[in-house]
Amino acid sequence: MKLQHLNEPQRQAVMTVEDPCLVLAGAGSGKTRVITQKIAWLIRESGYRPEKIRAVTFTNKAAREMKQRAGELLGKQEARGLRISTFHTLGLNILQREHAHLGYRKGFSILDARDAEDCIAELQHKDNPEAELIKQTQWRISQWKNDFITPKQALADAENSLEQHQARVYLAYQEQLQACNAVDFDDLIMLPVLLFRQQPEVLDQWRERIHYLLVDEYQDTNASQYELIKLLCGMRQKLTVVGDDDQSIYAWRGARPENIRLLQQDFPNLKVIKLEQNYRSTSRILRVANRVIGNNPHLFDKKLWSAAGDGDFVRVLPCRNDQDEAQQVVVDIIGKHFQGTPWKHFAILYRGNHQSRLYEKLLREHSVPYQITGGTAFFERSEIKDLTAYLRIIANPEDDRALLRIINTPRREIGATTLKTLGEYAAWRHRNLGLVLHEHGLEQKLSRKAWINLQRFADWLEEKRRQAEEMDAMSLTRLLIDELAYEDWLRNTSSSQKQAESRMANVEELVSWIGNLQKQQEEPTLDRLVTQLTLMSILENSDDDKSSDSVQLMTFHAAKGLEFPHVYLVGFEEDSIPHFQCQDEEGIQEERRLAYVGITRAEQQLTISYAQTRQKYGEVIQCEPSRFIAEMPAEDLEGAEHCSDRLSPEEKKERGMNHLDNLKAMLAG
Repeated sequence: MKLQHLNEPQRQAVMTVEDPCLVLAGAGSGKTRVITQKIAWLIRESGYRPEKIRAVTFTNKAAREMKQRAGELLGKQEARGLRISTFHTLGLNILQREHAHLGYRKGFSILDARDAEDCIAELQHKDNPEAELIKQTQWRISQWKNDFITPKQALADAENSLEQHQARVYLAYQEQLQACNAVDFDDLIMLPVLLFRQQPEVLDQWRERIHYLLVDEYQDTNASQYELIKLLCGMRQKLTVVGDDDQSIYAWRGARPENIRLLQQDFPNLKVIKLEQNYRSTSRILRVANRVIGNNPHLFDKKLWSAAGDGDFVRVLPCRNDQDEAQQVVVDIIGKHFQGTPWKHFAILYRGNHQSRLYEKLLREHSVPYQITGGTAFFERSEIKDLTAYLRIIANPEDDRALLRIINTPRREIGATTLKTLGEYAAWRHRNLGLVLHEHGLEQKLSRKAWINLQRFADWLEEKRRQAEEMDAMSLTRLLIDELAYEDWLRNTSSSQKQAESRMANVEELVSWIGNLQKQQEEPTLDRLVTQLTLMSILENSDDDKSSDSVQLMTFHAAKGLEFPHVYLVGFEEDSIPHFQCQDEEGIQEERRLAYVGITRAEQQLTISYAQTRQKYGEVIQCEPSRFIAEMPAEDLEGAEHCSDRLSPEEKKERGMNHLDNLKAMLAG
């Protein structure tokens, strides 16, 4: 197998097989190429069977890209059996095979964040009617799970009354999940780790299934994920991890960049290979990035370099205020577009979603197409949640959350009083709602009409479960849509005909996705498809059409992994980046990494702008440029000395808007 198209460090990373390998892959250094080439090398040169190789990453998008590139490299036949997925899909696969060992039954449900929040809210209310910080408790439980801390450990380690309360809620929450035959997103990693620690014979079976493990975006792993990696590798230690400690920007989600340091302790023969040649950006952009990130401490030093030449200076754009900033950025984009640059080559990046509003307003006013990342996720749309809830309750009669969502959608004349009585009766019986629908004791507590309506619904559900055993999930979903007259329901509950059509188009897309999932699954049973759908809804926002010619707006976090010829880092001010809530040493280091991620998204031109004053909460506040600008090499910057305060606000507005109007007229002509 020839590797001439790779540079020397890339070749070393591909060919290092006998020892565990850490590939420190700087931004734009070709890490996906290295991973896919290594998979091909393992199969063609090292004798690994494809089904014995497992590659994991963090998003469905990254997994799809890796799978596609590996398939193109190997061909369909040679890649048969190769498994490339997200961490959580791997965890789901383990739980689906081994659920009985953990006391779960076949067809368990996965709670999304909203369902989990509702469950925690109810438990918190029971324990402490005055508890207000539901999201804080949910975040704390997630952190405990990511750090592999059980409810009993959390309770024992609690240092104050708030932590004691949260630990009690955590314990009740896990008991509730088990009772509902459900897991949440974090359980998909924590439970397999718990299983493997408690039952070594099950771990041995999985070690026999996975002979070589590759991990992408390793810097984003949390404690539980790292433990899962160690357990699966065992004494064999056949492992390659690819990551960049300089791009670790998810500490708030439990990511531990120190896991890179732990690798050296746990894998003594670890080979460290640095990928420092960048194939994305110009040398000036990389010198700015290197100088900024160089102010962080490093276990391994690396410096990105490029053979693409110096390129344009990095432009620093001081602006009078936030309106002036948005105006100057939009003027610049329209001007470059008029000179022949497609809209999709521009990206405006900011620290928080709220910062997009001024840019959206100006872009709309001047008929500039734009796309904003971070809108409502596909699986968060009400019509999608309705239909997936129907599939969930058919697959798992104990899924109370799903039952409550669909029991009166569309309307079945099952009122709030009936639901309250049902809930109280189920609690008294210590059973799930779906398991008591036919019980005689419940009948005695309801009016005859309420009982008849409830029985009609329960009988219909049982009929769907019988039909689910005889037809595939896609056909069942179409049957549900027809029997529910769901299109009519959308028409009657939408604000306009256009909205109803859009919502129905989403429903059709869901049906199509289910059909595609069926083709991909070895055992396309309803319960497996439902858990896979739920996992996709948690992992992935709706796929934005990046092929459309539109300016891209997104946060620094959302931009990770992307690249654009022209990038604008806006609102580059103190208290924004670094954020005012991240002012301790670790927080500043993470914010510096976030700035580094933003800088390294740019391929050809980078503009960094800040405002001297900004409208905030109805007040005008004074702003200072981010300290990270002062860390940049002055010889690679331009524009910092040309502050826009030479013009009055009226002159600035008039010049800017005239320029916009002129450009718009020229574009239209």
